[in-house]
Amino acid sequence: MRLRSRKLPRDAVHHPVFARFYARVSVTADLKGGIAAYREELLSGLSGRVIEIGAGNGLNFTHYPGAVSEVVALEPERSLRQLAVRSALRAEVPVDVVPGAAEALPVKSEAFDGAVASLVLCTVRDLPRALAEIRRVLRPGGELRFFEHGRAQGRALATAQRVADRTLWPLLFGGCHTARDPLAAIAAAGFEMDTYRRLRIPETGLQVPSSPCVLGVARKPFTED
Repeated sequence: MRLRSRKLPRDAVHHPVFARFYARVSVTADLKGGIAAYREELLSGLSGRVIEIGAGNGLNFTHYPGAVSEVVALEPERSLRQLAVRSALRAEVPVDVVPGAAEALPVKSEAFDGAVASLVLCTVRDLPRALAEIRRVLRPGGELRFFEHGRAQGRALATAQRVADRTLWPLLFGGCHTARDPLAAIAAAGFEMDTYRRLRIPETGLQVPSSPCVLGVARKPFTED
């Protein structure tokens, strides 16, 4: 596939300290925190050509099913992208790791059967624009698979999320905003919601602002309104 150039710098995101922290913590969370099982559920049943937004260090790659013919994985942070390239070598499907930002995907319109957003919509700078780009590159009827932090349903934790987002949380965690509502944002971008379920990570024990999550599937409509 030929990528097309968009007007964003090659490294639109630069969080080297967070990247090193995330590279260690994410692997532990997959092995001991049950995140790997959620990744498996997220990607189960995908087929054809898939674009992954914000691939991080590539922990999704080994979970793609064999029916996927190609994955184009965008990661804007250089350190994480280098780790993702190594992870791509261990994948059972072809994975091409490229630089790029969610707000300006460097690919043609309607080029993919599926898109994957995994713990990334909380960090993009312009969420409506990013979702509009995802919708642009999906073929009609294409799936958006999402596994994201979400706004808490309880008042106390929702308040804690808003406070965290206005203070140190985004600075410490690579631009993460815990109080965003991914379900509402996906619907507002014109996707049709298929199925989803709410999660709590970790399932037991102390909740933190990033604990409420949602995992599900939305689709690009076959016809425009």
